[in-house]
Amino acid sequence: MRTAPEESIVDGNNWHDPVWRAGADQWITARLAERGTPVTGPIEQFRVRPWSVTCRVPTAGGWYWFKANTFHCRYEVRLAEALAGWVPESVPTPVALHPGRGWLLTADAGTTLREASAQDRATDDAPTRDAALNRWAALLEEYAELQRTLAPRVDAMVALGVPDQRPTAMPELLDRLLQDPVVRADLGPDRAAAVTAVMPDVLHWCEELGADGLPASLQHDDLHDGNVFASTKADQSGRYRFFDWGDASVAHPFGTLLVALSAATHTFDLSPGAPELARLRDAYLSGWPGGTAMLRRSATLACRVTRISRALAWSRALDGSALPLDDDIRAAPAEWLAELTQPDVL
Repeated sequence: MRTAPEESIVDGNNWHDPVWRAGADQWITARLAERGTPVTGPIEQFRVRPWSVTCRVPTAGGWYWFKANTFHCRYEVRLAEALAGWVPESVPTPVALHPGRGWLLTADAGTTLREASAQDRATDDAPTRDAALNRWAALLEEYAELQRTLAPRVDAMVALGVPDQRPTAMPELLDRLLQDPVVRADLGPDRAAAVTAVMPDVLHWCEELGADGLPASLQHDDLHDGNVFASTKADQSGRYRFFDWGDASVAHPFGTLLVALSAATHTFDLSPGAPELARLRDAYLSGWPGGTAMLRRSATLACRVTRISRALAWSRALDGSALPLDDDIRAAPAEWLAELTQPDVL
């Protein structure tokens, strides 16, 4: 896998900057030419966010995808490379990368579960709601299996720059967020006081999580049906492939359920505490060692603590953003911290 010299790339702080775009396009074109898959048309900015940009690249060998991250999320590049070596059956394999710029190039890997579900709904033989829930259950079971496989690699992941957000670290990380004047201003006096008041509870939750005997692993922190491929051109095994690691951390594995269950709530139009959510949670928990009551308790606690992880992920993503920020996005770290005082997901 070829990495271009640092000095040969023009960096920028705006995805729409023509100088930055020209440098990125030049790098993409050169890397694909080296592979014998020349670019055959304009490179399109497909998804543009303040923290990342994804481009679709037409080539003689089909579509390729380029992603660039802002500075504090660039660890995704090295992590994606490492995962392709550790668990190649579960992730796309990068074809080129530039860690110093946070640039990643991959071949098209098929259809996401969200896209596949939308296509199915447009047909006369669309799957039932129960079948759609089974797909989500399989997704969560496979991701839990991936986490168990990766648990021995957590120190290697931290060495690659993946944030260390294991339970023992979370109380101090929460305190740092609350000391941030911008976060406190976005919370406002009342919500800041409420979050401060819950800090002793956070300490107890983290102590309990740290003592449950389950190993830390790769916590995706944004796992949903749009971040998993349902099929690939190269592999029709039926397994899912996971991607988009820009929010990921080393943490209690069950924290992955926070976003996953929230996304399922929206996808299936569920009410809080719906039995479908319990079904998905238990599918995820099914392969972990321990009694059912303990596992469910740890899942509840991990989802509470992962609200801090979400605030941290947003804080990283927005620091040095490549586009102007709307107020609702800018205040996302504070909004996630405020969730610490709200009812549990399940």
